[in-house]
Amino acid sequence: MRDAATRQGPGRMLIAVYGIFALAATSRSAVQLATRFDQAPVAYLLSALAAVVYVLATVALARGSHRVALVACGVELAGVVVVGLVSLLVPRAFPDATVWSSFGIGYGFIPLVLPVLGLLWLRRTA
Repeated sequence: MRDAATRQGPGRMLIAVYGIFALAATSRSAVQLATRFDQAPVAYLLSALAAVVYVLATVALARGSHRVALVACGVELAGVVVVGLVSLLVPRAFPDATVWSSFGIGYGFIPLVLPVLGLLWLRRTA
């Protein structure tokens, strides 16, 4: 029953937004890795990691895999906080932006808010 609840109501919107971010981050990282990897390898690999996390969260939420979704949202939140702090404190470490740079400023801070909403939804449906 819990797994079905994760996919209903606001959960559907959460899955849709995660799906959009999975597509956007995957596309962005694929282009960056294929065309400019030598310019900012750390930033582009972090974008690829973000893409994997978004895909994993999308699939886990859509399938009702509560534990996997919980881990994915937790990793995403940790990533956006750590990368956000480092990108502000040591800007030279990121010569080009990632999805999580400056707490997701390039995406309207959605990368910072999304995992919080995901974790809250997972807690509510637990």
